[in-house]
Amino acid sequence: MSTWIQITAGKGPAECCYAAHHVMKRFSGDARARQIKVVTLETIAGPRPGTLKSALLSLNGPDIEGFVASWAGTIQWIGQSPFRPGHKRKNWFVGIYAVTPPEETDFRDKDLRIDTMRASGPGGQHVNTSNTAIRITHLPSRLVAVAQEERSQHLNKRLAMARLKALLQARNDQASMAAQHAQWESHTTLERGNPVRVFHGPGFKEKR
Repeated sequence: MSTWIQITAGKGPAECCYAAHHVMKRFSGDARARQIKVVTLETIAGPRPGTLKSALLSLNGPDIEGFVASWAGTIQWIGQSPFRPGHKRKNWFVGIYAVTPPEETDFRDKDLRIDTMRASGPGGQHVNTSNTAIRITHLPSRLVAVAQEERSQHLNKRLAMARLKALLQARNDQASMAAQHAQWESHTTLERGNPVRVFHGPGFKEKR
């Protein structure tokens, strides 16, 4: 069974998207060096050439669980902005998360209600003017999954479907459901403390 990975700059600026692009290259290279096959399912380009807002990857191979555990969480890049010379900020953050792949045969179309809405930020304010956020309701169980962290409606729909599948699998396991919910909450706001990996400079040299 494949494992899906989301690499995201969250709502960070172009510099975070720049870091996400390089993190994806390092992550994919590390996976292939471990004989893990990497398939890019979808990417959302960032605002500048060589930048990446988000990527959804599929992994297949040996010891995927251990490999993912070594990368999952917040990745920090310490470096000068390549777009704003003299900018004082030098710490940029990217998130890497495991996503449960949805199985299309799990759901019948008539059992789902899919609603689009505007993504909202802290305090409920709208963070964009287009309906990119997705809410999917599984009518038989009344379970609801929402995805709003990406700027692509299509990618938010795929993420919401994956989350709904996980909710259905975990509905009889409250502890597991709580753990999943906590993980999903971290998609919207990247945690800046305790990064799992730290890279430095334009060459993205990893700090050991």
